[in-house]
Amino acid sequence: MNLSALLNGLDIMGMTGPADSAMDVTSLCYNSRQCSSNSLFVAISGLKSDGHDYIDDAIGHGAKVVVCEREVTTPPDITKICVENGRKALGRLARTFYGDPSSSLVAVGVVGTNGKTTITYILESIFAAAGFRCGVLGTVNYRYPGIRMAAPNTTPESMDLQRILRDMAESGVTHLVAEVSSHAIDLRRVDDCRFDLGIFTNLTQDHLDYHKTMENYYQAKKRFFSEVLPGGRKLRRHSMVVNVDDPWGKRLVRETGAGNRPLTFGIEENADVRPSCFDLSLDGIKAVIEVGPASFEMASPLIGKFNLSNVLAAVSAAIALRIPTEAICRGIETMTAVPGRLEKVSGLAQPRVFVDYAHTDDALRRVLESLCPFKQGRMITVFGCGGDRDRGKRPLMGKVATNYSDLTILTSDNPRSEDPLAIIGDIEVGINRQSIPKGSPEQWPLEPAGRGYVVIPDRRQAIEAAIRSARPSDIVLIAGKGHEDYQIIGTNRLHFDDRETAKEILESSPSSTKIDHE
Repeated sequence: MNLSALLNGLDIMGMTGPADSAMDVTSLCYNSRQCSSNSLFVAISGLKSDGHDYIDDAIGHGAKVVVCEREVTTPPDITKICVENGRKALGRLARTFYGDPSSSLVAVGVVGTNGKTTITYILESIFAAAGFRCGVLGTVNYRYPGIRMAAPNTTPESMDLQRILRDMAESGVTHLVAEVSSHAIDLRRVDDCRFDLGIFTNLTQDHLDYHKTMENYYQAKKRFFSEVLPGGRKLRRHSMVVNVDDPWGKRLVRETGAGNRPLTFGIEENADVRPSCFDLSLDGIKAVIEVGPASFEMASPLIGKFNLSNVLAAVSAAIALRIPTEAICRGIETMTAVPGRLEKVSGLAQPRVFVDYAHTDDALRRVLESLCPFKQGRMITVFGCGGDRDRGKRPLMGKVATNYSDLTILTSDNPRSEDPLAIIGDIEVGINRQSIPKGSPEQWPLEPAGRGYVVIPDRRQAIEAAIRSARPSDIVLIAGKGHEDYQIIGTNRLHFDDRETAKEILESSPSSTKIDHE
């Protein structure tokens, strides 16, 4: 693409060097190592490094155009363009370079602390049932028919996002559903993606290592609905679906609803989309959904009241997109299991073992509230908290886990640069030691009628202790990592999968039976 066309619409503060508007720009880069002959390099400030420090390296790899936020010295044969915000510029340049691909897609963004991944899976199934080709961007992976890619971030960097959307559109994808993280909103990764519809799930404590306060966290989420969504939508009906069971959702409707025509959903509150009755079991959810004066029955293989809320979110989005009720119900009923989201890994004659991604106190509470009513024996929970992340949620998770569980094993998650025992110590602050005593691994399992917790820092040993001490009537929850197939210890990323580990232990048990791969 020639430079003049690429720069069209970009807010430029200054420009030096060759002003060859006919220059052919062969590629965009924000990683200097990916530059080649006639690349345009955008220097963006990251959380750990600054692209301005790599401008010389980008030029050495062949970049002929550099976009930067501050004054830097470049050779006279390099075109240097100064902008106010490099991230904003990267998104705009990428949208132009890749042909504005989201303009040809029906794009849905899912925003909130919990539930995003599950909602994308439900919507993907509904879109397929309606006959649409769907692309998905999220925590588990990036995918569309015939293609599956690893997801280094929940939401890709803006340039990668536009490239993936271009590839999706060229392959015949018509509908996109994307998890939109608060980091992505704050770092302007999605500013130049034209979303038709935004879904707000809930807001609970997480990522305060980045946002610092809940108000800042909310404002980041709100920005998607107040700034990103209005600039891109192509629909004429509802462009905003909101959970009004959540107090932050109610506030969001008050503050941004006027320009977004919200469609609300909820279980407890009077909402546009709601269940008139429902039944929850370990086999799934059955409900009658009311939409204004109309209603329909639906069944889902998902477990728990929180997943009913996720189903309502997807139903509301599908209604906003005018998808027929028959396709909505078929998509919900036939969807496959969501990796690492209350995923069952045990056989019929074994303790019921579930793996879940719950890594906030609210998510952990919701999962335990869903499982506890069905326990015939004990509730055994294994979990830890990630290192170098929001420390404030650690005692909250400790309180939730031990309040809802009969037996709790505190272990490592992804400790990163922190001492695993220090992380566990932060978790223990939230535990009522008078009513929930601490035992030692040597005393495990505790007496059948007793409650308590132990510390086993090695995650595999913790999972093994939980499963081997469980009886067929017990439920074991392994929480925190879900679909992840790695563990980060220090700077090392090691293979570790809770589901694989649990299945290996179950299959090696003397009383093991064939494992259900649900």
